[in-house]
Amino acid sequence: MTHKIWQKSANDNDLHAKIVEQFTVGNDVAFDYVLAKFDVMGSLAHCEMLHSIELLTSKEWISIEKELKHILTEIEQNKFEIEPGIEDIHSQVEHLLIQRIGETGKKIHSGRSRNDQVLTDLKLYLKSEILEITSLAETVFKTLISLSNKHKNNLLPGYTHLQIAMPSSFGLWFGAYAESLVDDLELFLAAYNIINKNPLGSGAGYGTSFPLNRTLTTELLGFKSLNVNSVYAQMTRGKSEKVMAMALSGLAGTLSKLSYDMCLYLNQNFGFISFPDSLTTGSSIMPHKKNPDVFEIMRARCNRIQALPNELIILTNNLPSGYHRDCQLTKEGLFPAIKSLKECLEMLDFMLQNIEIKTDIVKDKKYDYMFSVENVNEQVLDGIPFRDAYINIGLAIENKEFIPNYNINHTHEGSLGNLCNELIEDAFNKVISKFN
Repeated sequence: MTHKIWQKSANDNDLHAKIVEQFTVGNDVAFDYVLAKFDVMGSLAHCEMLHSIELLTSKEWISIEKELKHILTEIEQNKFEIEPGIEDIHSQVEHLLIQRIGETGKKIHSGRSRNDQVLTDLKLYLKSEILEITSLAETVFKTLISLSNKHKNNLLPGYTHLQIAMPSSFGLWFGAYAESLVDDLELFLAAYNIINKNPLGSGAGYGTSFPLNRTLTTELLGFKSLNVNSVYAQMTRGKSEKVMAMALSGLAGTLSKLSYDMCLYLNQNFGFISFPDSLTTGSSIMPHKKNPDVFEIMRARCNRIQALPNELIILTNNLPSGYHRDCQLTKEGLFPAIKSLKECLEMLDFMLQNIEIKTDIVKDKKYDYMFSVENVNEQVLDGIPFRDAYINIGLAIENKEFIPNYNINHTHEGSLGNLCNELIEDAFNKVISKFN
């Protein structure tokens, strides 16, 4: 078994230690691969700072920098691995440095704890994932806006209580989900701003007597600012994951609702949309079936993601200040959720590119009554008080005398007319521009 960086002697490597290690490390090594490049980036910044305050000589810094960049290349080329007996990414990187450049490698941990090290890795990772998610969301947004503009004049029955309500349009439907993404990215922006603060230099939560230049590492790592109070810096472990989970949940909620709409509208009793046969699945016994399995899986994935904030709240609830190993388990829910949501965004855009809509839906007589509000409005425009007009049309319906006016303009882009999607695009672009 490899000597641990926290061990004081090799005698600690006994059977009891192995049992404890297997339980406490768990699946963490697998998740540490996700953090590998960010760990090296953090070490590069930390060591450059150590050189700036003369805790590393120029020769030592050049040697460390060269080898850390070599390790980073190995990570990017998938040639990096955490060896058996090495308990985490931090230990592996330090182990490689010592192995390759000797005693100098032992100096990189000066003024640093694994606590602020993993916090730094995690925040860099979450920042990177937020930017990737916003990019994928932007692609979906543009597709939705394009579909909304293309189908703004194609009528779609609106439903409330799952009962036929009023005329809507595919333009309004696609546009609604585009605007929902604006609010979803507002949540990601809030999470990004909270996460975008440098914890490096806070040590185990109580700082260090070394004259660390935390402003320098903040600049080197691209953080907007730093967590000033070292105790609070450690308190952001768990908090960072929770705010990220809440942002994931918001976007997952939008995708889940859209997935439900897709399943509903694809149903033969609605028949509003369709997809090529290759994008639906069949039944093992019923040859006529075209099942929306993609959207059912997407809905299930996104519903599971929406449970993540509660899981993390319960996991980290009622912990006192300071670091606690409980926080290690946040990776097990958060990392797969991020991956799953990105896959859902990619699949959603693919499906939207292949959606087919029905253009003559409202010709079906069962939708006649959804024009009743327009008939009421027409009487109001003729000077009849709304309540009287409402009664008039209501009685006409009861007496089977109602005649819908199909000639009423139903472009239905909302009360803002042609400006609707322009305003939504403007709002989206303003949010995107705030990510740095």
